[in-house]
Amino acid sequence: MDMFTRFNRKNIQDRQIDTLIGLSKGLIADGKINQAEAEFLYGWLIQNRQASENPLIVNLLEKVSSMLEDRVLDLEESAELLRILQQVSGEASDIGELAKTTTLPINQPLPPISFKERSFLFTGTCTFGTRKQCNEATESLGGLIAKSVTKKLDYLVLGTYVTDSWAHESYGRKIEKAMEYRDDGLPIVIVTEEHWANAGKL
Repeated sequence: MDMFTRFNRKNIQDRQIDTLIGLSKGLIADGKINQAEAEFLYGWLIQNRQASENPLIVNLLEKVSSMLEDRVLDLEESAELLRILQQVSGEASDIGELAKTTTLPINQPLPPISFKERSFLFTGTCTFGTRKQCNEATESLGGLIAKSVTKKLDYLVLGTYVTDSWAHESYGRKIEKAMEYRDDGLPIVIVTEEHWANAGKL
């Protein structure tokens, strides 16, 4: 099984992510996240992290761990965790390709992707795997990995879990910078992770 076939098996329909979605819906039901709920989620993530390399669980664990580092979930952290879990608990269609085409600044229509000697930069959380795995898959097809958004970047790949609230996320600046260069007429292309993975099958 090649790396890109694996992409289709690492999606939100797998049992572990289904459980996380259900858990998230329960935690946000009252519109807030308290200390006990955050600690419960943290415990669940630790247990599931041991048997999983799913990037969503890995990244969420890192986020919650950072929030609880001082053993206090303050109001700002509570609000941020609520927003994250609201994203996680969204319906599958909200995270799919069709939704992205209307809410994210990807190129329309989605262009063919050439890998050989073209530069790629990934942002957001990918279902394919960790950032390192995405980079390795790209390099195996002849692509180059960029360290930041520059005028020479060919493709900015948005991870599947990037949502329409991207402007408020830590990776938002990368997307904004790529959009600025693209608007200035530079040939930088913004694509979805799904489009990148499908192109890799060719």
